[in-house]
Amino acid sequence: MYAEERQRAIADQVRTHGRASVTALADRFDVTSETVRRDLAVLERAGSLQRVHGGAVKAGTVEVLDELGIDQRESAHIEEKASIARAAMRFLPSDGGSVIFDAGTTTYQAAKLLPADRRLTVISTSLQLGQALTAHERATLLMVGGRVRGLTQAAVGAETVAALRRMRASVAFVGTNGISEAHGLSTPDAEEASVKAAIVSAAQRVVVLADSSKMGREDFSSFASLDDIDVLITDDGIDPEFSAVLSARGVEVVIA
Repeated sequence: MYAEERQRAIADQVRTHGRASVTALADRFDVTSETVRRDLAVLERAGSLQRVHGGAVKAGTVEVLDELGIDQRESAHIEEKASIARAAMRFLPSDGGSVIFDAGTTTYQAAKLLPADRRLTVISTSLQLGQALTAHERATLLMVGGRVRGLTQAAVGAETVAALRRMRASVAFVGTNGISEAHGLSTPDAEEASVKAAIVSAAQRVVVLADSSKMGREDFSSFASLDDIDVLITDDGIDPEFSAVLSARGVEVVIA
């Protein structure tokens, strides 16, 4: 097979399936990984795909736009986020348990639904979420401090990460900007990624709250692999093939 034919076949595969790995392509075409990487470089220059760590995805999949603020994100996928938040309540720890709420608009919606009669220790890095929970009569609210990013109203930095590493919670509800097989869970800001990674490590059970627009997307900083999460709650817009991939990796997929 000529290089041009191979490159067309690679572009077709990425266009059809959304992604392709270097290893799988090398096996399929019986060439070296370096040859595949050269092919991907050619195709990326032509605008046919985007290279990512370990392979390639559809052009435009990896976010390169400015990160959106809370106000903009709150107005997107409102119904899906509300349904996901309601579904998250079944994963709350029992009375007396502890839960970490990651910063994010979907986790914020879930936090507002905490049952008034449930006695919980709630931990969060989000100013927005903390304000929403101050009126909860039976929740003990622990705010994790640090430098606050104005864009997301979330605490970040070494002190935030260090504090989370000293904790162990029953459950963590985690938000993400993107989720893919190759890049795991990802977010645009490296400092927020470090905080999210610490939240994932601090929880006995990790429940990801993400609408289907996040599926297949990859952002700058990966903070967890698919193997690090236990449950994904999303909406019925998720690609069935990606849902099957998650299930095969041991992730419980809940359609809200």
